[in-house]
Amino acid sequence: MKKCCLILLILLVGIALQAQKFAPQPKPAAPPKPYGPVPTDAQVAWQRMEMNMFCHFGPNTFTGLEWGEGTETVDVFNPTALDCNQWVAVAKNAGFQGIIITAKHHDGFCLWPNPVSTHTVRESAWRNGKGDVLKELSKACKQGGVKFGIYISPWDRNAPTYGTDAYNKVFLKTLRNAHTNYGPIFEQWFDGANGEGPNGKKQVYDWKKFNGQTKKLQPNAVIFSDVGPGCRWVGNEEGKCGRTCWSRLDVEGFGPGADAPSQDTLNAGNYNGACWIPAETDVSIRPGWFWRESEHPKSVQELLKIYYNSVGRNSLLLLNVPPDNHGLIPAEDSLRLMEFRAALDSIFAHDLAKKARFITVSDYRTNEKCPRFTFWNYVLSSFSPRQYDGYWLIDQDYSSYWATSDTATTAWVQFVFDEPQTFNRVMLQEYIPLGQRVEKFHIEVEDENGNWRTIAEETTIGYKRIVLTETVTTEKVRIVIDQSRACIVLNRVGLFMDRIFSE
Repeated sequence: MKKCCLILLILLVGIALQAQKFAPQPKPAAPPKPYGPVPTDAQVAWQRMEMNMFCHFGPNTFTGLEWGEGTETVDVFNPTALDCNQWVAVAKNAGFQGIIITAKHHDGFCLWPNPVSTHTVRESAWRNGKGDVLKELSKACKQGGVKFGIYISPWDRNAPTYGTDAYNKVFLKTLRNAHTNYGPIFEQWFDGANGEGPNGKKQVYDWKKFNGQTKKLQPNAVIFSDVGPGCRWVGNEEGKCGRTCWSRLDVEGFGPGADAPSQDTLNAGNYNGACWIPAETDVSIRPGWFWRESEHPKSVQELLKIYYNSVGRNSLLLLNVPPDNHGLIPAEDSLRLMEFRAALDSIFAHDLAKKARFITVSDYRTNEKCPRFTFWNYVLSSFSPRQYDGYWLIDQDYSSYWATSDTATTAWVQFVFDEPQTFNRVMLQEYIPLGQRVEKFHIEVEDENGNWRTIAEETTIGYKRIVLTETVTTEKVRIVIDQSRACIVLNRVGLFMDRIFSE
């Protein structure tokens, strides 16, 4: 009897598929319109990097200071075994997509022979004054397939013109030299620190010119500061983005440093922010930013917590891994990063959502006028997903997505499995080229009695949201978008099991 029913079902599905094949095909539905401010192509590419490596390196590496005085002798900088290829290999094996180097910190010492400064590697005894860290690192990045970025502090505790109008011209020349001699730069990192110069003079930075020249010389560079314009500081150095995090920010009347928005605002963004300026979470693998022999890297548990609180909350993670006084990433830091990478791979290598037999949605964009919720629609869509249906949530194409009709700002997507699945991490992604929309959602599972139970309630999604839930076993999972500012556009939902991290 069961065999006959199975044969009948196969025949009926075959007939239905043939009917669908020869039936008049509906006109493709129009894609959703962008909502609010949207990212540039460079910002989308930057966000998709997810994790980059920061390298604080300079005289402070040898003096043990966090902020150098600018009076240190240039010969204090003397790495005996500098190997930027090793930095790149560590970064790449750890899963970082880019490296940002502190080309000039507050002490003013330049890791390249900056022609408008006399406080550089050129004046040092290192490599007889012929060394150039930026040249070596940019070359290593290019060869290793890792993107190259630069940190240049506007504050300069060594420059004699600091605190005068003339200094802004010097700083523009500094930027120009760094931006024209080392190839493409994916991110320009501007620190907002602004200390006093000689005789208590304070510099008034010309941010408009700094940003303008940077965009002209490096048009694809994402510019970091407290107020962007490419990406923003997250408001702390603890590795923690806001539980609610908008990629939108209001910048009118604000500036970097002392003129920045409040730390709470930087952490969460602005609900109605006029500009697309996503958060970047910068934190060090060690207690300090520069290497000290007495300090040691964070544990894998700490790094996983940082990952969930940054990448998992719609922010990019910039993890500082400082080279030591030999010019190498220390072995213990490298080992910890490999352990961290192995942990992430263990957690996210297998997406249980891809095992779903059926993926059904309450609404999707379509010009079809046939009923949406019949059994046959479910069966047929599993063989041939419709243009904006829920099946696009588990494919590998970033540009495909589930989208609802323009009037649907609440909706759900349900995953049905042949057998129970056990998970405790739920990943969601909005298709950010069309803007950030979701402001409230919850996750449900069906229990053994057939009742739906809520296991998590959250707010924003953005590029990526990873929800930490209790460990549950179920055959049905439902993501419910409770409130969206425009029609819903999600391009990924994933279910994962984390057996490593625990609060």
